Amino acid sequence: MRSENVLEMHGVCKSFPGVRALHDVGFALRKGEIHALMGENGAGKSTLIKVMTGVYEKDAGRVEVDGKPVHFRSPQEAQETGIGTVYQEISLCPNLTVAENMFIGRGRYAIVRWKRMNAKAARLLDSLDIPVRPTQQLSSCSLAVQQMIAIARAIDMDCKILILDEPTSSLDEDEVKKLFALMRELKSRGVGIVFVTHFLDQVYEISDRITVLRNGELIGEYEAASLSQFELVSKMMGKALGDVAKIKRREPLASDAEAPVFEGKALSSDAGIRPFDFAIRKGEVNGFIGLLGSGRSESVRAIFAADKVKGGEVRMNGERVRIRAPLHAMKQGIGYLPEDRKGDGIIAELSVRDNIILALQVMEGFLRPISRKRAEAFAEEYVRSLNIKTPSTDTPIKSLSGGNQQKVILARWLLTHPDYLILDEPTRGIDVGTKVEIQKLVLKLAEDGVSVTFISSEIEEMLRTCSRLIVMKDRQIVGELSGTNLTQSDVMHVIARGEA
Repeated sequence: MRSENVLEMHGVCKSFPGVRALHDVGFALRKGEIHALMGENGAGKSTLIKVMTGVYEKDAGRVEVDGKPVHFRSPQEAQETGIGTVYQEISLCPNLTVAENMFIGRGRYAIVRWKRMNAKAARLLDSLDIPVRPTQQLSSCSLAVQQMIAIARAIDMDCKILILDEPTSSLDEDEVKKLFALMRELKSRGVGIVFVTHFLDQVYEISDRITVLRNGELIGEYEAASLSQFELVSKMMGKALGDVAKIKRREPLASDAEAPVFEGKALSSDAGIRPFDFAIRKGEVNGFIGLLGSGRSESVRAIFAADKVKGGEVRMNGERVRIRAPLHAMKQGIGYLPEDRKGDGIIAELSVRDNIILALQVMEGFLRPISRKRAEAFAEEYVRSLNIKTPSTDTPIKSLSGGNQQKVILARWLLTHPDYLILDEPTRGIDVGTKVEIQKLVLKLAEDGVSVTFISSEIEEMLRTCSRLIVMKDRQIVGELSGTNLTQSDVMHVIARGEA
């Protein structure tokens, strides 16, 4: 009887200098199923995908497609065998048109039939309900639309295996629904889909089976219907999950009579948010919450002066100060972890050590360089205290998993000993275990007197962590919730009604 598996991997091993990424890992994908590949950052998911698709050559083991052994030496070979891949980091060319991005590298001849190419792209875009013109330059498209275009490119290759690595990380709720509808349609046609995500609800909404990796090893393969979320998280972390339940927000240390650590009046920037008032007390964890595009990130960027400040007045501990640029904010004791980790956070080519000391070096001035010995001591301290998984402090940060990159950026700001720390989506795209670590760290910082503004797209995470929520809609503050009103239903009510 012919196997129902379209892809099989047996005994796969892969190592890098100082790191064993995969050890004796197996994986099987059936025709016409959606199979979730789960694990914490650093578990080996991305490495396994890159072995599947010819980006990496395996050290040992075998890979079979339709029951036949294959040995991919390049992604092109995998593509020609019917494997389409959309990686977490979108690999498109912003200076080319949408159609050019969809078909680049696919032609066999030098002559490009532009009219035919644009017409074919238009049909595919229309069938997927992607609101963009084939002749539109990719750089003019939103990140979410670019993600959908990358998926359209992979789908149009008549693939029998589709690998989606964090495809929903930049999509809103409606776009996720469209993607899931498309995945179900492909599943009905017999396409096997490997789905990697950190959103557990999405796993159970769309997946048939789940494979769990941990520390580069296979933990098990399960039917999604028979594995609870609690059990899944426990298997990913390697221990019973009690930490999330133990996380509880605490009331701020300061009384209402004390001056806020930070207070802004009529703050505005050139990012289009309406002037707003905002204050945070010592030891408080509060947050901006709202739907995608509500102005959450633009508000905190105005506080940190990451966008050009247009107006407003700022006081720190009751004294009026001038904050018109990020350096001013840093010198006033404000730290800011940005939403876009790749674009605005890490310096990919620099080492873990250099990324950690970057903010402190800026504050001290580049005419007073931090010595190698001092920098190494700082880096080792935070690698140890934040449990950053890296072969060494010399390792380029781009080689680390997303969760460990995020910890490095946190270390960068903790090294400056801020009075007020802004964390915009600090847990996006990272595993459950690291999310718990970061949430617990936020509450520990608050206990130590640091004021924290915390932003997350996950409402439950905000409710667990914050003692006060500022609700935003259409780039303005529409309400504030605290105490007994701090519930998911109250948040949704304020967003829907536009008032508390």
